[in-house]
Amino acid sequence: MTLKNRIVVVTGGANGIGRATALRLAGDGADLALLDLDASGLEQTAREVRAIGVRVAVHAIDCTDEAQVEPAFAAIRAELGPVDVLVNNVGQSAREKSHAFVGADLKTLDFLLDVNLKTCIICTRQVVAPMRDRRSGRIINMASEAAVNGAARSWDYAVAKAGVIGFTRALARELAPYQVNVNAVGPGATRTRAIEALPKDLIDRVLSGIPMQRFAEPEEIADVVAFFASDASSYVTGQTLLVNGGNWML
Repeated sequence: MTLKNRIVVVTGGANGIGRATALRLAGDGADLALLDLDASGLEQTAREVRAIGVRVAVHAIDCTDEAQVEPAFAAIRAELGPVDVLVNNVGQSAREKSHAFVGADLKTLDFLLDVNLKTCIICTRQVVAPMRDRRSGRIINMASEAAVNGAARSWDYAVAKAGVIGFTRALARELAPYQVNVNAVGPGATRTRAIEALPKDLIDRVLSGIPMQRFAEPEEIADVVAFFASDASSYVTGQTLLVNGGNWML
């Protein structure tokens, strides 16, 4: 699944799934632009990408802020060229602020909608018109199994990620006549810093519900992103592929 001569933007590229995705796509030959708030993590990922032998541009920005996103994408176009693939990976759960719906602080919902859904919309706006004009492009949005299984005490995260799936489907239908593919990846529990910080009893409880009895590795999520980014998925659009070890089966 070669991506040679393709320009790929990965948001949230500093750590976890974003880092694994950047390395996988670089290995497939893509030139990369990496966006994240974590400047030091971003530079570390960039060093690893450069070692693979492809071009990489780095922009330490807040992807919820259109005033920062727009000039960053203008700089990417000037430095690397038109964007062929956008991976909207920025996002997170409520983590320590997770709370049952009854008595929940709706400010947490505002934050989760911003970081999970609004970032997708803002960043996609930067690439969609040129992709449509060229009749070519891939947009890949990071959803979550929480959007379909209604994870306990994560109602607000589920809402935000369900919005990502709805956005993916609507945009896929709009752009299909222009040969621009829009798909989503829905990771289950994945071995990232957030998972590793959980108490052992909670980790054991989560694992007990996964038929494959293990967490996903970030590289396994990146493999699915690579499929959607490549020509191997040329007739696939509007889909959400759950990568969750069988925890939720559609």
